Amino acid sequence: MTLPLADYVVIDLTRARSGPTAVRQLADMGARVVKVETRHDADADFARHGFDFQNVQRNKRSLTLDLKKPEGVAILTKLVARADVLIENYRPDVKKRLGIDYEALSAINPRLVYASISGFGQSGPYRDRPGYDQIAQGMGGLMSVTGLPGQGPVRVGIPIADLTAGIFLAQGILVALLERAKSGRGQWVHTSLLEAMVTMLDFQATRWLMGGEIPPQAGNDHPTGIPTGVFKTKDGHINIAASGQQMYRRLCSALGVEHLIEDPRFVTIAERSKNRLELNRELEKATLTRPSAEWVDRLNAAGVPSGPILNVKEVFENEQVRHLGLAVPVKHPALGEIQLQRVAVTLSRTPGAVRTSAPDAGEHTDEILAELGYGGAAIERLRTDEVV
Repeated sequence: MTLPLADYVVIDLTRARSGPTAVRQLADMGARVVKVETRHDADADFARHGFDFQNVQRNKRSLTLDLKKPEGVAILTKLVARADVLIENYRPDVKKRLGIDYEALSAINPRLVYASISGFGQSGPYRDRPGYDQIAQGMGGLMSVTGLPGQGPVRVGIPIADLTAGIFLAQGILVALLERAKSGRGQWVHTSLLEAMVTMLDFQATRWLMGGEIPPQAGNDHPTGIPTGVFKTKDGHINIAASGQQMYRRLCSALGVEHLIEDPRFVTIAERSKNRLELNRELEKATLTRPSAEWVDRLNAAGVPSGPILNVKEVFENEQVRHLGLAVPVKHPALGEIQLQRVAVTLSRTPGAVRTSAPDAGEHTDEILAELGYGGAAIERLRTDEVV
């Protein structure tokens, strides 16, 4: 099977999560990724064999390289000369000091798509600040709209700034590669955790930009689609999404509370918005009478979106998740067979795949150097000099 990005060579200079997430999008689709690491990373096998590293670093080869030494940079430039993409998440001053910034490397390979990810952007007053997911969640507004009303700021339970920034960067890289097919020239593609987080505010941002409204915390209730939220049942909780007049009528009929359809407090969308708490209480009187599974089946049969609220174990035991094959096996030389999440998007002819587990540090150093034309004696000298 031909993987869709099999013709592209990607140099991965990233660490942490946002950069590796961007690289993973390309690696899963077949890009030939060389992960450049320091020699010191070889001492951290306990972390490399953990769930987090295996999650983000799959489908790559590893080359150890000391970029503080001129010969290390020379090896990198040889890689750059034949690469299509380089992805990095150094602070702006660091890459300039090492001589591996966009201007330096695009002079070697004008077709190079040079991709950068940072905390706050490549310019501006915060460009040199260290960036972390939770800091971006707070500065990007997400924590102000997450959580129960009056609860105070709440972080999202996943590293959403890191993940979305990585996905946005991968999208930008692919667009740049498409443009290069016409122009023959690469370019600098960059984003940041802050840009990604503000972008992900989406309609909450537009409530302020167009309407001058500062969105409050809404907890489990959808900010504008009413009734949409979490409702208690006889044995737990379920989600129900029933905004819109027709959907509201279906919901009331399925729950056996038809009298609420014409109740003056709830008869229009505007009235339901004004009296949301009262409406939720009335609906929950009904949902408390039956188990979650029964309500989910009843409501979906009536055309009302509803679903259970699962923990992570239950997610991967769910029949639809299992049908979609969202967890796939991969062999690791030390860990044996492990399970990882599969690629989230399916291409009918050339799908991506989880092919290999994350590499050990420097696992492919000799192999990659040989591809660059280094012989055995030269590789041994580089090891003696601690360049690789």
